[in-house]
Parts: sequence; C-alpha cells; structure tokens
Amino acid sequence: MGNCLTCFKEPNQTALEDTVNHKDKEEMSEARLYPAPSHHAAARSAANEIRLDNGNHLPTAPPDSTLTATLTSSATLTRPAVVANARKSHPKVVLTMGVAESKPSEAKLAALFDRYRDPCEDAEEEDAILAEGIEQLCRDLQVPPDDFAVLVLAWKLGAQRMCRFTRTEFVSGLRAMRADSVKAIQTRLPEVICELERDRDLFRDLYRFTFRFGLDSAEGQRILPADIAQVLWKLVFTIREPPILDRWLSFLDTHQSIRGIPKDTWNMFLNFSEHVGNDLSCYDDNEAWPSLFDDFVEFENDQANQNVSKEMEKEREEFIIAEN
Repeated sequence: MGNCLTCFKEPNQTALEDTVNHKDKEEMSEARLYPAPSHHAAARSAANEIRLDNGNHLPTAPPDSTLTATLTSSATLTRPAVVANARKSHPKVVLTMGVAESKPSEAKLAALFDRYRDPCEDAEEEDAILAEGIEQLCRDLQVPPDDFAVLVLAWKLGAQRMCRFTRTEFVSGLRAMRADSVKAIQTRLPEVICELERDRDLFRDLYRFTFRFGLDSAEGQRILPADIAQVLWKLVFTIREPPILDRWLSFLDTHQSIRGIPKDTWNMFLNFSEHVGNDLSCYDDNEAWPSLFDDFVEFENDQANQNVSKEMEKEREEFIIAEN
C-alpha cells in the first residue's frame, strides 16, 4: 500500500513552453543543446522533437527560439526525469504534461457519483453515497472497507461522517485529487499515502481528521467511545506507528472504566507518543499532559517493577536450589 505507483501516462504529445535568456543559451554547450554532434542537423530540422522511452514525442523549440532543453542523447528519460530536469534548469518552464496535470472531467465526476449514489425514492432524501454504495466503491477499488486507504480517501474527500459521502464532498474531493475514475483513484491513493509517510504535517492533519470522522455527529457526539478510539488508533497508525502503541491499547483494554476519549486527549497522544519514546524515560509528569497519560505511565512503571521483582525472585530461587 505504501509503495508509490509510477506517474500517469502521457498523451501522444505534450507542450513544453518557456523562454530563457539568450545569453544563457550561448553559454550552454552544443552537447547540452542537442542529442549528439552527428544529429546536430537533424535536431535543428523540421522534425524538432526528442523521442522518449514510451514512444511519445516531446516537441523542442525551433532553431530561432530562446528555449533550451537539457535532455540526454540516449533519449531514454522517463516523464518524471524530464520534468525534474526541466524544472531544475529552467524554474519558469510551464509544464502541461500527462493526465496528472489535466483537469478532471466534470461529467465523469458526476457520473461516478451517480454510479454509487444511494437510490433513494424520496426526493427530499439526502443526495449522498451511503454504506451500500461505499461498499461497492471499495469492491471496485479492490480494497476492504476497513482498509487504511479508505480512511485516506475519506480524508481527501473531507467526509464529515462515516459511511456517507455527499455529492459535494465526493465531487470536489476527487476534483482536488485530479481523479475522475476508479482507475485514477486507484493510482492516486498510493501516491497520497507515500506523501503521508514523508510529510509529518500531512499525517498530523489526517490524524486529527480521524477523531472527527469517528464521531457520530448525527447524535451530537463529542467524545469518542474508547472501543471505537482503539480501532481508529490501529487504523490511522497503519503508517508511522509509534513504539508505545501496543502498550497504550493494552492499557485501555485493561482499564474498562475508561469509557471515552476526548478530543484533546486524542490530539495530544500523537505528541505524547513522539515525545516519550519506547521506554517512557522522557516523560515528565510536571508537564501539562492529560491525566490519562499519567495513569498510563504509572501503570507501565508498575508493570516494569513487577517484572523486575519477579525476575529477582526467580534468580533467588534458582540460587537457593543451586546451593542445596
């Protein structure tokens, strides 16, 4: 899931437009301006194109243009390499390459929503994709409904409630993702997950969204039930899992008196898990942590002391046996 897929395929031809200072062009060597000396004349001919490894052609500037391109003579650069080299050498180049840069079709977005929309008969019913439609969408995406990718999709759509995507959420969210088909969603989701793995701030946004997403807003819930919170902690930490997660969930299981998780406790757990490390040695009870974290650390220390006492008792018994 966390592996990035390759970029979208390019259309048959893609425009590359920009201008650079004429003086810079004169200082650039012939080897960088054209594929090879033997093809110098061909590069300046009417063909004026560089063949990429996928068979498509990237038009180059005509001989009297000030546009320059730093492409290799082997002409085997893939689209990401072309984009990276062009942007590095010419920051002002305007790139309009590939489906990822194109604007999604509004007609396709509307049709995609209608494919999964709840077939309500009452005109006053909500215009939304509900549980059954979401399950079908998950089947088409080939992911389980409780998969991390579905949580990421709900986050990208800005969904306000579980098991419900409104038309506005679905259409505007996919438009922002540049996806107007199931295949495009399948391509974009792994890319978004890769971004979440790299970008701490993005993950923090997803983490905070998860709390709100888990609430039953129709019932006016403001505190997440402890059992739901545990499920969502496991789900959101599919990536970037903190070392103490298992012990934290075990603590919640052991203390059944903990009935719910407030928003502040949920949000601060991310900071707490990053701060205390694996052995809780960095925890300072003088800091403004929620009292539940104090209880957790105390519980863990008691468990550690009990383990030490048991080990010492076992060693003592073994020593006595050996002496006799």
